[in-house]
Amino acid sequence: MSKELLHYEDFNVGDINMFGAFAMSADLIREYAAEWDPQPFHLDEELANASVLGGLCASGWQVCSILNRLQVMAYANKAAGMGSFGVEQVKWLKPVYATDVLTLRYTVLEKRVSSKRPEMGIVRMRWEAVNQDGVTKTEMTGTNLIGVRAAREAVS
Repeated sequence: MSKELLHYEDFNVGDINMFGAFAMSADLIREYAAEWDPQPFHLDEELANASVLGGLCASGWQVCSILNRLQVMAYANKAAGMGSFGVEQVKWLKPVYATDVLTLRYTVLEKRVSSKRPEMGIVRMRWEAVNQDGVTKTEMTGTNLIGVRAAREAVS
């Protein structure tokens, strides 16, 4: 028996959830940077220590990718997903260091049913990478499109 998918009705404005524990490492930071963001403070510890960032730190884009992975594991793969309008905003608030363990905190900011497609719910969220000390390192805001259960049941 398959488990019921999460639908629009399962997400409520004000809901705050935590998920996951992604352990960063110097190797992961350097590996990603070598391929995608080869700036010195992502690649070389000595240069990173002398930089304004004060140590080897992850690319902001790497942290966004980690947040995406945690979102998928937390709810997206369990939802009646219909895509996304995208990410409205990304804020890199604090550097993510090799010693950080990141958890996803996601908050439902607002939601509505599409006026043109009533089977589609529009759920705006904030996704945050929070480290082991409770410090928010990165914040993203965007929209998930999630199927409306009531619309599906009306067709059945």
